[in-house]
Amino acid sequence: MNLKIIGLAGTNGSGKDTVGLMLAERYGYLCVSVSDLLREEAKKRGLPIEREVLRTISAEWRREHGLGVLVDRAVEAHQQGNYPGLVAVPMRNVGEAKRIHELGGSLVWVDADPRIRYDRIFSRQRSAEDTKSFEEFLAEEEAEMHPSGDEATLHLAGVKAICNIFLENNGNDIEKFKDEAEKELMKAGLASA
Repeated sequence: MNLKIIGLAGTNGSGKDTVGLMLAERYGYLCVSVSDLLREEAKKRGLPIEREVLRTISAEWRREHGLGVLVDRAVEAHQQGNYPGLVAVPMRNVGEAKRIHELGGSLVWVDADPRIRYDRIFSRQRSAEDTKSFEEFLAEEEAEMHPSGDEATLHLAGVKAICNIFLENNGNDIEKFKDEAEKELMKAGLASA
């Protein structure tokens, strides 16, 4: 399979989706939110759309179908259309990150100052998952950085350790960040004019 694939990882509210959407808008990539796949599954099961529920479903799927299952489902979606590349976001488990590499892809880590990220999330208020205090936000993030169980659980620090490209997004100008991200991805050969 000759697939141009990018896995986007990073902290919550850092701008991962923004990078994915930029690649979709400017290069025609298919951007698959693996979180949306998990939200759909939670809805099917009649469960609330909360981070803990999504973490539980993702770990369950990894145990049943392999650690790279979310990447594999994104690849299946990509094969349904005619896209020059695929972006899978977010990569939150080392097995997913390794699957991106196995497929010949690259991993991008997006980050920003924690307070800036919290304020972004709080301002969008998409669901109950975005209403935590800053202290709860930091505690939840710390828990997601390190595995709390077997290899199927979240391990953001492990994903970060094997990323190829690192982007900082501490500003508030989305278009400027898209331009900066595009420039870095072009330097790495992941986007071409």
